Amino acid sequence: MNINFKDDIETTKDAVVSESEFDQERMIEAILFATTEPLSLKEITKRMPENANPRVALDSLRKKYENRGFRIVKILDSYAFRTATDLSYLLQNHVVEKRRLSKAALEVLAIVAYHKSSTRAEIEEIRGVSVSTGTLDLLMETGWITLGPRRLTPGRPITFLVTESFLDHFGLKSTQDLPGINELRETGLLDRRSMSLEEIKVDNLDKEPVS
Repeated sequence: MNINFKDDIETTKDAVVSESEFDQERMIEAILFATTEPLSLKEITKRMPENANPRVALDSLRKKYENRGFRIVKILDSYAFRTATDLSYLLQNHVVEKRRLSKAALEVLAIVAYHKSSTRAEIEEIRGVSVSTGTLDLLMETGWITLGPRRLTPGRPITFLVTESFLDHFGLKSTQDLPGINELRETGLLDRRSMSLEEIKVDNLDKEPVS
């Protein structure tokens, strides 16, 4: 009788590795399911054992959930469970509109979204009218824009950026995935009577992801 102990050892080792990967996937599922905000890979790693490799487990999980009712989506550098986009209509009756943004707020939001960053003066130049402090405060209160770095120009004006919450709300991975103006109007982000494509100057914008 010929017993190959080497094969038995390798088989056992493979089983241990496989079980470890399965456990890591379960850990990530639990972490993402329990959180209300998208988590970065760094934040997920902090919550897992030292020998874990969450990047590999995340890639494996994202493939497994590709055709399910909910998916693991990447938003900038963070991850979260989200309903599959083709099934979002099932939840529409449960969405509560807390506050309807004014036409001015929607225009300011669109300008900031399509620019990597915008100062107040730049927003006013594009719109042709002044921007009230209340409009900017409302957008920041909504969580869709935030303060960015100051420009290295005279006066060092502050810039405004769209937030991760904005991208998450509209199902975008980054500002590179922003739709066209007509699509924005259909989603309600822009009023149908608001600015034209040329006025927002989309063709001349640098559409790199927000950093």
